Amino acid sequence: MTANSLSISQEYPLYITSTFRQINVQFAQEEVYTFFIQIVHAMSPDEVLREFKALFLDGLDSEFCYSIPGIYKIFLDDKEDDFHHTLKRCIYIIINNWKTNRKEKYIQKLVNLFIILDLELKPNYLPAINICKTWLNNFINSKDYQEIKLFAAKYDELSKGHWANRYTSYLLVAQSVNDDNPKEQQEAAKKLYRQIKEKFKFELAMYIARSQSAASSTTRYKNPSVLGDNVLHLIKAIVLKKGVFSHENIANIFIKQTQGQTLEEFKKSIEKYLFFSVDNQELVKTLRQQFAEKLSLWKKDYNQEVITKELFLRTCNRVIDCLTTENGKEPSLLFILLLTQGHSLTLVIILLKTILICRNSRRHLEIKIAHLIRYYEKSPEDECKWVINFMEIFNITFAIYTENVEYNLIKMEKDQSSNPYLNLDAYRVFSQMKVDKQK
Repeated sequence: MTANSLSISQEYPLYITSTFRQINVQFAQEEVYTFFIQIVHAMSPDEVLREFKALFLDGLDSEFCYSIPGIYKIFLDDKEDDFHHTLKRCIYIIINNWKTNRKEKYIQKLVNLFIILDLELKPNYLPAINICKTWLNNFINSKDYQEIKLFAAKYDELSKGHWANRYTSYLLVAQSVNDDNPKEQQEAAKKLYRQIKEKFKFELAMYIARSQSAASSTTRYKNPSVLGDNVLHLIKAIVLKKGVFSHENIANIFIKQTQGQTLEEFKKSIEKYLFFSVDNQELVKTLRQQFAEKLSLWKKDYNQEVITKELFLRTCNRVIDCLTTENGKEPSLLFILLLTQGHSLTLVIILLKTILICRNSRRHLEIKIAHLIRYYEKSPEDECKWVINFMEIFNITFAIYTENVEYNLIKMEKDQSSNPYLNLDAYRVFSQMKVDKQK
């Protein structure tokens, strides 16, 4: 069978007969998914778009409409949610394939099919036609359709517009682990997430290198953050803590020292570890007390259990909850306390130290960040500057410490002071790919 011989009307006549209402919806959905899986591999993108349009859209926006596309007849018995899910998954089957095969430009054409539709309800139409139009309108106005548009936008476009667009990667993480989403959407979200992360990591490394060289063009590689010219000073301060007392070494020591502890002992140990060496001790006193109270009440029945890998992970996840959002909706009190008092870097370092002892908590943290973005995105940028400042510091810090690029601070000028904090201008940041020591 050739690609051109495939079509809904020829291969799947059950969708244009009068027996729709007797067809099991789930079976019909699987048939539709199979059809799109076949044609997206066998047909050109333009042909796939025509088939998609023929199945879901043709006829609904014509001036004189006397029949509905056959697929709608499967769902007309109050099954709008099933239709919504079917349409959404078909779109992601197409998107996922085009992303994999570098045909992203056609995704915008797919999105545009809905934009040009005339879905105005007409009183002289069949009631069923207006129902179909209403369903499509509901889909276009849904969160699902907004998420689909993310895959059509280029990276540079994602960072424009609303301030929250700069942090799309975290929203993609939330999509990728949501089991309510089709598997194709989860996979597409993972791919786009990786692309955005890799681009930010590359741009950060190139910006650091170019901004420290007088001979380099200042326009070729732009600052990937919105922190302005002070970002290089911040980066130096973040990279500064290396050597024996680096965050990585302290994390490794903590992991070894807490083996065999009970959960009660581990709660006290992780509290000391996270708040050790935090600069503002007055802040630490208040913060640490609130944190300790929350953590001590968690899983009290398991306090005498020896810490296992699972309990270690769950405890670190609970630490993240306390510092970000406990219910996935509103920010936690500790999050608000730290950020409103200008301690974004302190919070970021505490979260970093959590991930350095438990890498498997990274995904949990990113989902919590996504929840915070969803909460604050309803507010204008002027009211969210402290949240944006936190997000920028978070992005930079985690790119420096948790990716496969190693950053080092090298002294370039003679400096009478032995304290590098006093004159960071005497130092330069150098980056190189990390060597996998396990190989």
